[in-house]
Amino acid sequence: MDAFKEYLDKVDDPLQKERLENIFAWIHETFPNLAAKVAWNQPMFTDHETFIIAFSTAKAHMSVAPEKAALERFADKIAASGYTHTNQLFRIPWKSPVDYDLLKEIIEFNIEDKADCTTFWRK
Repeated sequence: MDAFKEYLDKVDDPLQKERLENIFAWIHETFPNLAAKVAWNQPMFTDHETFIIAFSTAKAHMSVAPEKAALERFADKIAASGYTHTNQLFRIPWKSPVDYDLLKEIIEFNIEDKADCTTFWRK
């Protein structure tokens, strides 16, 4: 995805870069209505100018930030997938499989829950 090219070019580990590319491509294919952009040095997807989900990288994992409301709603499923979380994000270890079903549920929830949202973040 062109929107994330500059960000991805800075990812040194080729396996981490490939994984991110695969996730971003999957989101783009699954949710073609979402806009891709980088803000606050994070690749993110938005819907009608409202935040849906963002990603960042660390040495041992990628972080997924879908906002607190989604994290609270899916806390049990996040834990069942073997991921740890805070009240702002959850972590997918680089060596763990990506739970695409969980990502899909979280993104669908945010799109639906924020359908009438007129701000970037939830209030």
